[in-house]
Amino acid sequence: MISKIGQVMVYVRDQEAAVTFWTEKMGFTVLGDKENEGMRWIEIAPSEDAGTSIVLHDKNLLEQMDTGLNLEAPSLLFYANDFEQFRNGLAEKGVTVGDIVEMPTGRTFNFADAEDNYFAVLESN
Repeated sequence: MISKIGQVMVYVRDQEAAVTFWTEKMGFTVLGDKENEGMRWIEIAPSEDAGTSIVLHDKNLLEQMDTGLNLEAPSLLFYANDFEQFRNGLAEKGVTVGDIVEMPTGRTFNFADAEDNYFAVLESN
């Protein structure tokens, strides 16, 4: 039986640019940066004790390996405190952010990473 979601794989063309985006703009921490037989994976999370992390994989390499994986960006939903302040801070850092939208589940907005993958943020209380 599955006990929790451990990692979410995000496939990117430029791992260095992705790390810069997630650490400098989103405030994430690099938990690990490993390379083995030419394959590099970088584990990031909002904090060291977040529970679930994102692993940035090299999309170019995985395409060459023809793994059969869906290499498109997953649809991720993040929860955020200080919702409006967080959104405005992202905009000030040059991150593409969408308007705040009222949904049945609460207020939300989208943002784009360095490769124009869009993710959502939901206001948490």
